[in-house]
Amino acid sequence: MNISIRQRHIIDILRRDGFASIDALADQFEVTPQTVRRDVNILSDANLVRRRHGGAEYAGEPGMNLSYDNRQVTNIAAKHAISLHVAGKIPDGASILIGIGSTLELLALNLADHRNLTVITNNLNVAMALGTNTSNRIVIPGGTVRLPDRDLITPDAEEMFHNYKADFGIFGVGGIETDGTLTDFDHREVALRQAIIGNCRNSILVADQSKFGRPAPAKGGHLTDPDMIVIDQKPGGDFNALFQRQDILDRLQIAKGETLK
Repeated sequence: MNISIRQRHIIDILRRDGFASIDALADQFEVTPQTVRRDVNILSDANLVRRRHGGAEYAGEPGMNLSYDNRQVTNIAAKHAISLHVAGKIPDGASILIGIGSTLELLALNLADHRNLTVITNNLNVAMALGTNTSNRIVIPGGTVRLPDRDLITPDAEEMFHNYKADFGIFGVGGIETDGTLTDFDHREVALRQAIIGNCRNSILVADQSKFGRPAPAKGGHLTDPDMIVIDQKPGGDFNALFQRQDILDRLQIAKGETLK
């Protein structure tokens, strides 16, 4: 297949960053969004990138998530805003179930000044970030650590979440379908997410714009399951009907204008 120099650069950007919006690519190459969409369509047809709501991501292996290092820098400003918004909801002394994902690692960093938290997590990045404050109590499961993600998605982790009733349960998701179905890249991730929802008084889903329309093979749950949905902006297009539903709007909070730490 013959691809242009600009298309090769688009692949390089997506390989490095994981995801990029159409508008950001258009600005970078000083072309119109329509031109970038044509490039993305060509690359998508060749299975080199995946079209996503508002942008594109590096294809990698079909049905596989991006590497954790890539996810840490994908849509980083939005993830910072979401994590700061959620951190502001958590009082000192709270008990929290925290799941896996790069946004939740940022949340932990923004909770570092909170005191006397009880944190139950299968995310070692979260445990290490919050463990710097000796007033906190950190509970983690046993088992084999999944690398390079530095988390545990084991039966012990699921049992751990079922053994607590926490004030808050905070979790991410691999993808969100246009009908509101929640998806992940491993059925064990789905089971752990559902264990968090079922064992807290206030459940919070965190999802930046890159999750909308992102394909992931393991499904479980719906956007109406959490008590609160925190996103960086409303998705448009095929998601318009979903975000006009009152049961979604009642749960929705948009994190914007937050000050990064």
